[in-house]
Amino acid sequence: MRIHPSILSADFANLEAELGRIADADSVHVDIMDNHFVPNLTLGLPVVQRLQQVSPIPLDVHLMIADPDRWAPGYAEAGAASVTFHAEAARAPVRLARELRSLGARAGVALRPATPVEPWLDLLAEMDLLLVMTVEPGFGGQAFLDVMLPKLRRARAAIDGSGAAVALQVDGGVTAETIVAAADAGADVFVAGSSVYGADDAASVIADLRRAAGGC
Repeated sequence: MRIHPSILSADFANLEAELGRIADADSVHVDIMDNHFVPNLTLGLPVVQRLQQVSPIPLDVHLMIADPDRWAPGYAEAGAASVTFHAEAARAPVRLARELRSLGARAGVALRPATPVEPWLDLLAEMDLLLVMTVEPGFGGQAFLDVMLPKLRRARAAIDGSGAAVALQVDGGVTAETIVAAADAGADVFVAGSSVYGADDAASVIADLRRAAGGC
């Protein structure tokens, strides 16, 4: 069970220090938004390149952007451990996933809540991570959508049945309470933003989340 705190909820004026607060996590989730695919604007490639230089843990980049076919490879070249693009935005997802892998990154595919998982199950061998959004992408601090639990269960059954080594990630509204249901449904990588960065002791929250998920 891996915990990936999202720096979307961090203090953007002190990102290096904020990375230090979550050094006990497995990776840091870096949300890239372009104000086109989603109605918000966050970080870009130059910031990610600098984060890669100072982060004590790997970067898990989540691209909520238009035209990831063009822009995603740059994040792999910057050294991100994983680069996830949205199914709804990619024109040639298999080609893009293979390019990301060739550049040394793990390739992830993200699905918005309304996007069905079934069309992507035949492509599991082409990805390393499947991200089921448990909120609408674009904003932090939203409540977990428990209507996504059946979708997680279907994805987990397909991954197990395929034998593919694909991580099943959830992003949105993850807390010590909701992580239990998500883990029980089959998720094994959890993005948590405000629940971690809103705490005085982020390391303690990360440990609590890992324990809660591991008990399922």
